[in-house]
Amino acid sequence: MTSRRRFLRSGLALSASAFLPLACFYDDQHPASSRLVEGFGALNPKLPENASTLTQTAAGDLSQEALLEPAPGFRYWAYSLNGERMNDGTRVPGNHDGMAAFAGEDGDIIVVRNHELEPQETRYGNRAGVDITEALKYDAYATGGTTHMIFNQEGQLQRHFASMGGTIRNCAGGPTPWQSWLSCEEDVSLPDGDLQQRHGYVFEVPAAIDAPIRAKPLKAMGRFNHEACAIDPQTGFVYMTEDRDDSCLYRFCPNRYGDLSSGQLQALAIKNHAKLHTGTQQFERQGKAYEIEWLNLNDTDPDEDILRYQAQDLGAAIFVRGEGAWATDQRIYFSCTSGGDAERGQIWFIEPENNTLSLFIESSNQQELDHPDNITICPNGRLYLCEDGGGEQFVLGFNPQGQLYRIARNNWDNAEFTGICFSPNGRFMFVNSQDLGVTYVVEGPWGAV
Repeated sequence: MTSRRRFLRSGLALSASAFLPLACFYDDQHPASSRLVEGFGALNPKLPENASTLTQTAAGDLSQEALLEPAPGFRYWAYSLNGERMNDGTRVPGNHDGMAAFAGEDGDIIVVRNHELEPQETRYGNRAGVDITEALKYDAYATGGTTHMIFNQEGQLQRHFASMGGTIRNCAGGPTPWQSWLSCEEDVSLPDGDLQQRHGYVFEVPAAIDAPIRAKPLKAMGRFNHEACAIDPQTGFVYMTEDRDDSCLYRFCPNRYGDLSSGQLQALAIKNHAKLHTGTQQFERQGKAYEIEWLNLNDTDPDEDILRYQAQDLGAAIFVRGEGAWATDQRIYFSCTSGGDAERGQIWFIEPENNTLSLFIESSNQQELDHPDNITICPNGRLYLCEDGGGEQFVLGFNPQGQLYRIARNNWDNAEFTGICFSPNGRFMFVNSQDLGVTYVVEGPWGAV
């Protein structure tokens, strides 16, 4: 129990979009399976509010295209499309992915966004990716990284610019209590004829910047196929997912609060269930809280992609495709995109104070919930998620009874939604459609269901 409060600092300013400073909204919910209810009502195609500005995009004239089917009472804007010229003169990179929103000056909203790009990947004719000076890049040949978007308090985009580059497949990550974004490489490439650096790391990007920063890997946090991060605001411990079919759930305990350059990397194990595969019927999952322990890992920067095997040899639990993660002041939620008996996905939560792991929801079929990926928690306490399955793609939320309801459908294509997050005051949801490369700002009666 001593480590739980070891790094607590008074007066730390937390982003409302990142951490819920209240008791968890779903304290008594342990749903046995997904349950889809009507929610706000039937979804219907609708033009974005700024449709007239979308006549000349890299994807063509979108001014008459209903890109989303939102729920009744919702409206949306489409901003920062792939290939659009940004305020720094470079073009918006493609493959929009993980994001977080932070409070800026004078009511502005700062959104930091990942771009999940392979080296030299071309999206709608744009091969430059995150186009920053080579001196600031981590790897000159890699074109992934992050961009910044600044919105006013009405949700209108004011400016956007490249902010960190030279990385590969920046998929998800997570916000920190000290107002920065952790951008994670979902890649473990090694130097070859083109690449100059080892990859598979976490990179930190401050929210309050006006120009690109030099990319520096946080190697103490481990080299593996990183997906998302969620930080316990009380301790500063970072919980990390790994997008592998046989992944582990990691925790990084920094030596000093807010400094992620050094510390201890650990892997989650379930007591009395060594090397348990959580995606199968090997143990009873529903309605139970399992006591967990944390195993210290020593070789955290291996040459090969074997960190999870080292952890499992020690008894670490196995999760099926760990992806999205988000933190409240009491829980760490994370999704396993292909977990469960139906292999359609699970959402778990850890309660650090009790040192327990519980199943929040498990999908029983594709129609109700199809491979949950990025997740977030609105400042009003509700959990929302993006799907990454086959066929239609939805943004969904949970009501107080733990039932699912749909917020919007991708009406342009069947590409996944990514990067879901909320403005600090809970008025706007920010979410991407990855293949088109667009960030949506969605406004609606979030607490009305």
